[in-house]
Amino acid sequence: MSKLVIIQIAFPHPTVISCFIANALRGTFFMFFGLWWSVKYPLKYLSRRLNEDKKTMICICLCYLGMLAEQFVPNLSHVSVYSGQSQSWEKLANWQYMTMYFFYGLSGIVDVLSYSPLKLTLGLDRLLLSVALCIEGFLFCFQDYNNASLDQHLYSLLVIAVFGGALCTLMEVFLRDHAILEFFRTSFFILQGSWFWQIGFVLSPPWGGPGWDQTDRGNFMLLTMGFFWHYAAALLITTANSIFSRWYVVGRGNGRAELENN
Repeated sequence: MSKLVIIQIAFPHPTVISCFIANALRGTFFMFFGLWWSVKYPLKYLSRRLNEDKKTMICICLCYLGMLAEQFVPNLSHVSVYSGQSQSWEKLANWQYMTMYFFYGLSGIVDVLSYSPLKLTLGLDRLLLSVALCIEGFLFCFQDYNNASLDQHLYSLLVIAVFGGALCTLMEVFLRDHAILEFFRTSFFILQGSWFWQIGFVLSPPWGGPGWDQTDRGNFMLLTMGFFWHYAAALLITTANSIFSRWYVVGRGNGRAELENN
């Protein structure tokens, strides 16, 4: 007698996919900033010439694309903050992220204007970036985690990177073009980017199934260690890009010198 074997394929719920995509987009946003800075600043000190306006405009566009994504990705708020049917607030977390993107975009606009003929006060661009980071940090501190302790732990670790970057950026208002401060600000942004991706995999795995156990204390210990390994990787990436940039510029300089000698 033959047996009929039925294989059931479980696809992730659309809400799970949306949550993962949202975290991945946030992570990509911060990774873009961090990776660009990790190449930009070494080149700035070695060649003293970069196209600032073009790259900053790309960053501004990413900010406002992020704002649109927070509203129009499926199962998100769609520019609605209050539900008339349930008589309650809805999707406030997405509005928090939209607020975060708005202030980063505002920081980018000030950055562009600082290179314009307006000649804004030196350090204003760094001050606005520090404000944007502080706002992001406070939004995460006062976010409603619905008694999900693992969620709160993940974002508490993220806040370390946020306020670390805010402190470095605020110091740059007074210590302009300080290589060490720029190095650590860059590493904190890369850390934010990779940790947002980690949050997505922990809370809403794209392959389906439940997220990590919210009550397992081992998960807390593992993720805490993982956070600092993420930072070790961020420091390594920043250092490697700095070394590569120096090698690239010095190599080009030697090549030009040889051509001139010949």
